[in-house]
Amino acid sequence: MAILNVTPDSFSDGGKFFPAGLGGADGGAEAMVREGADMLDVGGQSTRPGATRLTPEEELARVMPVVRALRQSPVLRCVPISVDTFYAQVARETVAAGANIVNDVSGGALDPDMRHTVAELGVPYVLMHMRGDPGTMSRPEHTSY
Repeated sequence: MAILNVTPDSFSDGGKFFPAGLGGADGGAEAMVREGADMLDVGGQSTRPGATRLTPEEELARVMPVVRALRQSPVLRCVPISVDTFYAQVARETVAAGANIVNDVSGGALDPDMRHTVAELGVPYVLMHMRGDPGTMSRPEHTSY
């Protein structure tokens, strides 16, 4: 799986694909697939410690152009797309646009509609765990086990 973050502060690529410029993200994804990636994970929400949470609308503005471009590319049309989100609305709209998997770093804890939405969509759900949210995960109450 290759990570395609469309955030200005991506931990994995330093914001290489931000803004979600068409040509940059889909061209980068094509290179990733040529190099052996058999799945693409698209994320528009920074989950680094201290990150400011985007609204679903802001996240959609980042990821939807990328999901659409990936689905229009002859090279990427059949490559599975995972969307990295903790918002049910983003999951619903990106799956409708062609994403195949929902990857939720909050395990459904940050949006009470997420698990029900994913069940309705009938797509695989990668359910992860974090303590707090990106804005609070470094606080002492979340780092003491």
